[in-house]
Amino acid sequence: MNQDRWRARKVSIVGAGAVGSTFAYALAQSGLADEIAIIDLNRELVQGQVLDLAHGLPFFPSVEIHAGERSDYADAHVIVISAGTGQRPGESRLDLLQRNASIIESIVDDIVGQDSQAAIVVVSNPVDVLTHVAFRRSGWDRGRVIGSGTVLDSARFRYLLSQRCDVDVHNVHAYVLGEHGDSEVAAWSLTNIAGMPIDEYCPTCGKCADWRGERDEIVKAVRDSAYHIIDYKGATYFAIGLALVRIVGAILRNQRSVLTVSTVLDGEYGLEDVCLSAPCIVSGRGVEQVVEASLSPGELDALARSASILRDAMAELRPSG
Repeated sequence: MNQDRWRARKVSIVGAGAVGSTFAYALAQSGLADEIAIIDLNRELVQGQVLDLAHGLPFFPSVEIHAGERSDYADAHVIVISAGTGQRPGESRLDLLQRNASIIESIVDDIVGQDSQAAIVVVSNPVDVLTHVAFRRSGWDRGRVIGSGTVLDSARFRYLLSQRCDVDVHNVHAYVLGEHGDSEVAAWSLTNIAGMPIDEYCPTCGKCADWRGERDEIVKAVRDSAYHIIDYKGATYFAIGLALVRIVGAILRNQRSVLTVSTVLDGEYGLEDVCLSAPCIVSGRGVEQVVEASLSPGELDALARSASILRDAMAELRPSG
């Protein structure tokens, strides 16, 4: 190998809380990255997370893990933003959104200031709105600024279908589109098992007495999953950490994977200047292409409604300096 041409696969993680640290742990175990930099304003938290992870290095594939600085944006391949703030007592949803948008803008300013050539993956919530904020602030190509979107929602959808159909989850293919939130759209028309469309498979499997009637129940369970987990344990972080490994791995390895990440649409599905999830080809530079799948009229209408909700949220944000 020509050592002059070799470059470490570096991931910078902004935010050392539950999601950021869980992602760092999963990424270290995956062997995908050569270097992981963790960045947070809370320096003691960063030092604690790095030291805890470093003690596991004898059990990981070779990887360098360290507390990061702004300079770590400059040579990163991927920058994952999980930073954000929780809702304060008496604070409105819009106030919270405004504060998190300001945090994202500040981080993006630092990234752009380092002349970074990385792809940005936003996971902070509300992820679609904040991904759009990051895209506008960066001035970059839309493919380089993406959100984690409904990659996790799609995984939940596949899991629940696998449980109902009693089939290995790896043989269930299904997508959730639109907002990562209450207006998300389960794309039944794109769902298949064993290469068969779900409408053909379900009547033959004999597992469901009312396979059409159970669909609303499955969709509700997917949509409400995060609420249940938060009620049980306060936050979700294991599955999203793994979803981020999948997204970041597709970028680091230039895999051209089809993932439902959140990206700014430019006419696809009849939608423009709104950030939401659709099947995308994810490669070394982020989103290489938005795949325009054939959705049913009802699914297209639901996707348009989801886009409208997200546009309304964007319109509420006050312009920043």
